[in-house]
Amino acid sequence: MVGTKLFATKNDGVWTDLGAGNRRRVVLHTDKLMMVEFAFEKGGVGAPHSHPHVQASYVAEGRFEVKIGDDTAVLSAGDSFIVPSNVVHGVKALEAGRLVDSFTPHRADFLA
Repeated sequence: MVGTKLFATKNDGVWTDLGAGNRRRVVLHTDKLMMVEFAFEKGGVGAPHSHPHVQASYVAEGRFEVKIGDDTAVLSAGDSFIVPSNVVHGVKALEAGRLVDSFTPHRADFLA
């Protein structure tokens, strides 16, 4: 893995404004795996969408209503969820919070 960044600190990465007080930063990535931190204000929405990547998410702070396909759950700090490839999913922040998402393969659209 020559040339691959192996470590990141909480101050690494550039935050991208997603509007409505929401933002994201790519923490680390390889061609096969990517870790991204999302920050949401209370009421912030990750609009329903799908992508070919498998996604695993960890609720680092806050509470979120998470919809994956036809299933919905309210998750809090310490909880997690997984989104299979091409399944429509989205979140709503019930309070300000952060999600740490991993994608395989990496999301090239987040690097553009």
